[in-house]
Amino acid sequence: MAAINNCSILFVIIALFSLSSITTTRAARSLLQLPNLPTIPSLPRPTMPQLPTIPNFPTAATLPPLPSVTSLPTLPTANTPLPSLPTLPSVPKMTLPPMPAMNPLPNMPSLPNIPTIPTIPTFSPPPSN
Repeated sequence: MAAINNCSILFVIIALFSLSSITTTRAARSLLQLPNLPTIPSLPRPTMPQLPTIPNFPTAATLPPLPSVTSLPTLPTANTPLPSLPTLPSVPKMTLPPMPAMNPLPNMPSLPNIPTIPTIPTFSPPPSN
């Protein structure tokens, strides 16, 4: 019963979408069939004011000097030994309690033999003259 309800709701939604697309198509077609509309006159472009100049930009002469190579710290080389890792304490092993004895699963009943569904005979149409 729930499957029939779900299907009917789905069919209603599909029908609503179909009807809305039909009305949209008809509206678009009616807009295309309108006579030529008057053109909108172009408006004059507004003039933008000039941006103010900022005199406080630093120049190359006022920038601080870059650090020299000799003032940089030295990086460790590849042959420097790394400190050893600390030893971790051993963790006791966790054991789970034994599982309780379970009864075996009951046997599932087998499906009965379903007879075949009878078919409705179809008649061929009479020959045309």
